[in-house]
Amino acid sequence: MKPALRPALLPPQDEPHPGLESRAADDDHLAVRTWLRLLACTTQIEQDIRSRLRERFGTTLARFDYLAQLERHPEGLRMSALSRCLMVTGGNVTGLTTQLEADGLVERQADPQDGRSWRVVLTARGREDFAAMAVEHEQWIRSLFEGLPLPEQQQLYELLGRLRTRPPRSG
Repeated sequence: MKPALRPALLPPQDEPHPGLESRAADDDHLAVRTWLRLLACTTQIEQDIRSRLRERFGTTLARFDYLAQLERHPEGLRMSALSRCLMVTGGNVTGLTTQLEADGLVERQADPQDGRSWRVVLTARGREDFAAMAVEHEQWIRSLFEGLPLPEQQQLYELLGRLRTRPPRSG
């Protein structure tokens, strides 16, 4: 059993934000160090994107993700489907829907297949606003990965895909 307090791996001196990787110790398994590095990269990218969305468009990542889901489903989505796509609670989706509807970006329409349900769709303004954000968002993401040559980006993508589709192990 490892002691509770262990000396952490020190990040390279030129690394400005060691973040979650600093939790790893020299004797941690490669899988643990890899997990912490993935988490640190995800957190760093997410923080950067959140900041840029706030500064450039005065919006949040949650609102951007919500609009992105609706952009992918022009016929609209039921609130329950939005909740599953966004991996958040129904209450969060309801709150976002109310805000975005008040801003004129989405509207609720009666579901033609179930009169008791609503579908949420982008308005013309919502489509226009999202399109502008999406163009810049893609540029931001591309710039964050430009330090990796395209073949290495492809390799990373394929390796992460293998990890993601691996069947879960029990125990």
